Amino acid sequence: MEKQFACDDRTAVVDTDKGRIRGYQYKNMSIFKGVPYAQAKRFHRPVPVEAWEGIKDATNYGYVCPLLSNDKPQGELRVPHRYWPADENCQNLNIWTPACDGAKRSVMFWLHGGGYYAGSSIEQLAYEGENMCAYGDVVVVSINHRLNIAGYFDVSDFGSEYENSGNAGGDDIIAALRWTHDNIAKFGGDPDNIIVFGQSGGGAKVTTLLQTPDADGLFAKGINMSGVIGPVLADSTGSGRELAEAVMKELGISSIVELENAPWTEFVTAYNKVKPEFEKAGKYVGCTPHPNRFYKGEPVINGFRPENAEIPMMIGSVFGEFASFTAPMSDRNKMSESEQMKAVEGFFGKETAGKLIQLFTKAYPMRQIVDIFRLDYIFRSPEIEYIRKRAGLNNCTYSYLFNLDQPIDGGSTPWHCSDIPYVFHNTELVPSTQRAGVTERIEKEIFESVMSFARTGRPGMKDIPDWTSSTGSEEYTMIFDEKTRLAKNFDHELQPVFATEMGPKFAELMSGHIQH
Repeated sequence: MEKQFACDDRTAVVDTDKGRIRGYQYKNMSIFKGVPYAQAKRFHRPVPVEAWEGIKDATNYGYVCPLLSNDKPQGELRVPHRYWPADENCQNLNIWTPACDGAKRSVMFWLHGGGYYAGSSIEQLAYEGENMCAYGDVVVVSINHRLNIAGYFDVSDFGSEYENSGNAGGDDIIAALRWTHDNIAKFGGDPDNIIVFGQSGGGAKVTTLLQTPDADGLFAKGINMSGVIGPVLADSTGSGRELAEAVMKELGISSIVELENAPWTEFVTAYNKVKPEFEKAGKYVGCTPHPNRFYKGEPVINGFRPENAEIPMMIGSVFGEFASFTAPMSDRNKMSESEQMKAVEGFFGKETAGKLIQLFTKAYPMRQIVDIFRLDYIFRSPEIEYIRKRAGLNNCTYSYLFNLDQPIDGGSTPWHCSDIPYVFHNTELVPSTQRAGVTERIEKEIFESVMSFARTGRPGMKDIPDWTSSTGSEEYTMIFDEKTRLAKNFDHELQPVFATEMGPKFAELMSGHIQH
């Protein structure tokens, strides 16, 4: 009989390299929460935690990183969230494992979204690791790390001890990876098969790790979900001295040590006050990685590091991303083809609309014409170039697109984050995923493909087409849809034209100004 729950000094107790921790057992899994992997002072690189005596409790989630402003609960039906106590001392991680034995299971190391400035390891309900652990027989790790100006504020001009302050959040991630590499075998995981995966900002962090020499050897594979975002998460270049001095002036202090020790709320208030002026002038404002000798910079601009060229990667996005958050078109299923064409012509103009409709229906033959209003280009366009350049270095780069409509507002194109529940096998936690006879099939296809990639470096499963890796000239994209298919360069003609035409009109689209 399944042992539902146990928590005592003999159950889920593990000796880590710094001391013993106690989690709990639930549904034949051992679960550990809020495990400290490092500690750090503001602007400094993390260092190992001090060893402790006795048994440390690991049954509660740890602090998450504080944000620059309060989150406003919204969109919970599409992306259910949780909110949690915050503190700069947020270097902690969570572990779900089938057993603390010597089985050497694949280790799924999750990096949360929210850019480099927001989010947490438990922010979304879909981040829960129980189902992935149970259905995939893998060890799941999720981490918190410093974000925004706590993690990405360059003050390197003020002394060598701050040399990598512009990437302190990235250093936290590496410290968590190193802790995982050194300790995960005691939790039933394989330290030589750690798969870093993340969505949105978490996917971008996978790329950042590939470009950071200190992370070499700490992970074996990567999955970048909606994390190729071009200029949206561009590197922070230049010196942060002027910004730091402006913040200090606002606070009435004169030294970097005083700024290092200023109360968080005062630090954030001062930063938020001076930031708009710096942003308007195109000056350094931080909150994204800072290229230097530790971080080689965004790879499409600076080149992919050859040291990591052979690391297998899955890279993809979803059909609608941010565009699916626009005003709903619940009547789209009632519109005739001529009415749909008229709506597109009214937005783009007749000549441009004709060209776009031709390319769109070729790339997405099963979609309605008005779905072009929800087509993403902010992620997909830079992603095509990213995949082309990385695939040119190896034969282990795999492309995907999540193209399954979700049952909300009469049927919505998939939105940013909508693929996460399928990857984690957590659609049961997100009501807006539920489509009888469809959800379970797509969840199985995606989840088993990811688990195959974790085990072998090649994604796929028996019920979908053979998943061919991309090359420098041919992108083979697995399109998860009503009928999952593999397509070659399917939208390469469409995307550059659409990005050019939609770019200047995207704000108009987001305002809901569509005539039909």
